[in-house]
Amino acid sequence: MLKEACVENFAKIPYVINKGADRIELNNNLALGGTTPSYGVIEKAVTYASNFQIPVIVMIRPRGGNFRYSESEIEIMASDLEIAAKLGAQGVAFGCLTTQNHLDKAKMERLISLARSLNIDVVMHMAYDAIPLTEQEDELNWLANKGVKRILTHGGDLSIPILKTISHLKEIINWANGKIEILPGGGITAKNSSLIAERLHVDQLHGTKIVE
Repeated sequence: MLKEACVENFAKIPYVINKGADRIELNNNLALGGTTPSYGVIEKAVTYASNFQIPVIVMIRPRGGNFRYSESEIEIMASDLEIAAKLGAQGVAFGCLTTQNHLDKAKMERLISLARSLNIDVVMHMAYDAIPLTEQEDELNWLANKGVKRILTHGGDLSIPILKTISHLKEIINWANGKIEILPGGGITAKNSSLIAERLHVDQLHGTKIVE
């Protein structure tokens, strides 16, 4: 079971690696749902994690709040993505939506194409869960066709305990059908991870307390 530890800043990385984390999602300001960490934090995290062959996925999100980004914010995200790649991160996580909470495909494609040119993996983060249920399968297929590596999803609103979103997570996993990885997250801990993995038949999980 691959355990992806969601961390804020650098301070917790040595701890989670020591406790068995297999991959790191690096953020700033988790109180806002995670934003892009600084240049120095990315550099230190990637350098440290590389000593243990641990991949680092960098959050590319210029602010908290919604996932509707202006052109200026997309330019910021593109610059941050380039920095993450330059510093040796293995992947980046982002998500851009329209005012109707559909994928903003023009903006997503711009960032995905940039990531592809830099040979860095793309993760669609939990903005996916804000997409209307009737549109999620089509949007998943679009992401898969564009070469997105995985989708991080809670299977519903984060206010709902993950054990109550299992049925929809199973549906998402069935839609994916090997075309794109599905990474369940949100409320997954060291205590409940085995149960959730067993119910979903997945081989990777994500959480801030995944190894505690």
